Amino acid sequence: MDNAHTAGPQPVDADLIAALAGGDRTALAALYARHAPWLVLRLSRRCADPGVVDEVVQDTFVAVWRGARRWDGRGEVAAWIWGIGVRRLLDALRHRPAATTMLAESHEHDLRLVESAEECVLLGVEYGDVGTALDHLSPELRAVVQATILDGLTTREAARLLGIPSGTVKTRMMRAKAQLREALA
Repeated sequence: MDNAHTAGPQPVDADLIAALAGGDRTALAALYARHAPWLVLRLSRRCADPGVVDEVVQDTFVAVWRGARRWDGRGEVAAWIWGIGVRRLLDALRHRPAATTMLAESHEHDLRLVESAEECVLLGVEYGDVGTALDHLSPELRAVVQATILDGLTTREAARLLGIPSGTVKTRMMRAKAQLREALA
């Protein structure tokens, strides 16, 4: 019989984070193998540049390595990783050159890197009227908006990430929407 199939159950994410906090590099490799594929996929839906996505994924796992001791055990590790990843993506997009960057030029055509619609929206949220309106929300309401709308988490995932009940996420989201509608009217 093949030993790979009889090796036993895989450690849960929380155990890997605890091992990582103790300096176990194999725990980081296991977390990376488990979470990097979906993180790349989700970030790729928000950014059209694969180079930026790859850099953000690497930065995310460096932050996981450095911050493992700070993870408080509340919520899902995947939600924590996603929160780090999406913040790293916003930081990377904030520091990019203009929306359309020339990659190469030939006599027949120009090859351009065009940002996804979601990238443009995320940058607009950061710097436009919506960003200003978000800045005026209380930290509790802003956290719910960020988790559910900007980060794309479900109500349940946001509740786990924020350490509050799902019903509280829904209530805060309703209050945030009302305040944002008023501020943007």
